[in-house]
This record gives sequence, C-alpha cells and structure tokens, in this order.
Amino acid sequence: MAGRNGRTVRDLRRGNRTAVLQKLYFDGPLSRFELGPATGLSSGSVSNVVADLITDGLVEEAGSVESDGGRPRTLLRVAPDSGQMIGVDVGETRVRVELFDLALTELARTERRLTPQGCYDAEAITGHIRDGIAEVLGAGQAAPERLLGVGVGVPGIVEHTPDRGAVVHGQTIGWDAVPLERLLRSSSQLPGSTRYFIDNGAKTLGQAEMWFGAGRGARSAVVVLFGSGVGACVVTPEAEHGRAVEWGHLTVRVRGRRCRCGAPGCLEAYAGAGSLLARWREEGGRPPEGTDEETALTAMLTAAYPPQGGEPDPVALAVLEETAEYLGAGLADLINLFQPERILIGGWAGLQLGPRFLPAVRRHAMTYALRHPAGRVTIDLGRLGPDAVTVGAAILPLAEFFASGGRRPEPVTETRPPAWHAALRERTPR
Repeated sequence: MAGRNGRTVRDLRRGNRTAVLQKLYFDGPLSRFELGPATGLSSGSVSNVVADLITDGLVEEAGSVESDGGRPRTLLRVAPDSGQMIGVDVGETRVRVELFDLALTELARTERRLTPQGCYDAEAITGHIRDGIAEVLGAGQAAPERLLGVGVGVPGIVEHTPDRGAVVHGQTIGWDAVPLERLLRSSSQLPGSTRYFIDNGAKTLGQAEMWFGAGRGARSAVVVLFGSGVGACVVTPEAEHGRAVEWGHLTVRVRGRRCRCGAPGCLEAYAGAGSLLARWREEGGRPPEGTDEETALTAMLTAAYPPQGGEPDPVALAVLEETAEYLGAGLADLINLFQPERILIGGWAGLQLGPRFLPAVRRHAMTYALRHPAGRVTIDLGRLGPDAVTVGAAILPLAEFFASGGRRPEPVTETRPPAWHAALRERTPR
C-alpha cells in the first residue's frame, strides 16, 4: 500500500534499513540507544530494523559500553564478512583487480601489466579483467556467494544505455562506444545475477577520497587523477556523488602540442606523465629505454632532484618546473569555475611527483586563480595511495547495497542505469 507521498511500506522498511546500515558503517559501533537520535527513527523502529539485520547476518555485536546507572549497552556494527566487492582499475600501465570485504579490507589482489603495443584493445582488456576476477575469487578468503558486484574504473566517458549497459567513449585510448559491460558479461564465468558497475576512473578515485580519504567532511572538492593522462572528479552540494570532467582536455595553449585526443594545446599534452617524459626526451634528456612510464618518471625525478650532494639534471628540472606551472594554471581554472573547499591530487604520477612538486603547483595555482576563491581552497595529496581507484570502484556495489537496504542483488533481467547513482548522492560522509 502506498502512502500520500507514493512510498509503500516496503519502501519505508528499505529506507529504515539503509539509514541504520549507513550509520553503523560510517559512525559505528553504536548502541541501539544511540541509533535512534542518529537516524531519526523511534526506538521501536530501531529495535525491529536491528533484529532484521542481525537475522540477515548483516549486523553483529561488537562489545558493550557502560550506561548511566543501567545495564551496559551492547554495541553493534556492520558484519565485515557479510559481503564482498571486487574493484577494478583499468589504468594506463596495468589492470589492477582487488577483492574487498564489506569493511573494504583487501582480501586478494592481482595485476596485469599492459604493454605499449595494442594495450587498449577492448578484447584484451576484457580478458585481463575476466582473468583477474577469476584469480581473486580463487583466493582463500573469497566467498563468491557473498559477492555484491564488480566495480570498474575506466579512462573516458561512460554512458549507461538501456540496451547495451555501460558503454565507454575513450578517445585517447581508441575506444569508440565500447560496450564494456556486454563484453564482460559475455566472457565472464560469474553468475548472470552479478552486477557490474562501470564508471570513469577519476570519478571512482574522487568517490573514494570523499568517503574515506582526504575529502571526508568537505562539501565541495575537486579530486585530480594525474597519470599518463589527466582527469578530475568535481564534487559539489548539487552533485555530491561527483561528476567526472575531462579536465585534461582543457586548452592551455593555442596551437600547442598535439594531445593524444588529437586536439592541439590540451593540458594533458603538457602535464600528463607520457607527455612530460616526451618533453624531457625532446629537450635532450635520456629516459631509460625499455621501461614503463612509472619507472621512467622515477628516473626523471631522481635526475631532477638527486640524492644529497648530487648535481641536478638541468633539463629534467626545467621540464618539471614548467609542468608545475601548467598544472597550477589548470588547477586555477578549476578553482575559478567551481570554487571548491579542497583540491586533492592522486593517481600514480601525482603521488610520485607530489612531495617535491606540490609547493610549486600551489604557488602557480594561487598566481593564476582569482584571489577570493583561491583564499578559500587547500591543495593537498590524496590519502588513499595507488589503490584509490580500485577502492572507489568497489564503493559502487557497496553504494547499491546500501540503497537496497542490504538486500542481495536480484538476477539481472536487463541492462539499465543502476541505483548506485542515487545512493552516492544521498551519502557523502561528513
């Protein structure tokens, strides 16, 4: 039966379960007494919901605390082993697959390195993901029957279509409307009921930092993914779940260097790790031959900032200093456009460059940005390290789990935009 606002009793129960689960997950352990005011539910409703969640194996006791003059109060928490999620990071240098429990503790991981030749062939990437999933689910702590879903972070724009599921438009990697969800379903050995949650990698990075990292507590933030390419996730009060923006393809120089996307003068053509190494080589630098970008960038940093007593490579140092100015100018555009409280820099290249690079980037951002929004923003590194994209990808099925009140996924009968968009919007931890 539906009420005046169109909500049924089932909707109400699901909403109550969601409220209790999320409060215990982010702020627990808590007692039943504390859950009432924390969720706005009556004591009777809390008791009923908690009893249901304990019966379903989703909530468990976690000790007790003394009360004022009465019996000790039992503390409750979400049971970490009641569900598992897989997070996948389709990066520039590797495909990383990780298995997490409900508390986002890593249970298993595997990586597939990408070779430069044809590394982004869609069938090959699908195979890497499929094999990685099989490997982590074969680990000792895996419980496939408790799998809530597979989240995948990819480079490019992701479109959720009713007929083909998640479709990826990745111009810089040669993906033109690749039906990644359909490819994964057709090749996977997972049950047909398995949910796939595919989104932009910068967005999954941003979501992870907002829920569990350096963005927690902010109402607005920009989380930058700095790797071979450059991307960003913008979180505002109007878009608390975050939205990916193709920041790397902002034009920073008219008739400038040709970007991987084909356009001239993109920020990525100057600040992306691949372009940074290419500019070092063009200026006479000597990146190590036969190595991947991560190793080559480490060598460049060592050349520019040698150990104590060493002589810096002036070419490497000049290229890095110029890159810091381009990045600072690009961040200034984000500051002027979105006026965020925080800017966080992540991605493998951002984490490598950050400790030495960040002061110069901050200085240039303040130079190019308007004074008022610049005076209100902080620019720092993300806290979640190189696994942030996989953590963020695993959050996608976790968010759907919350939205459903902890109900197990139902069999997939059609490909459609999942409910986790709304769940992410409803809950950004403060």
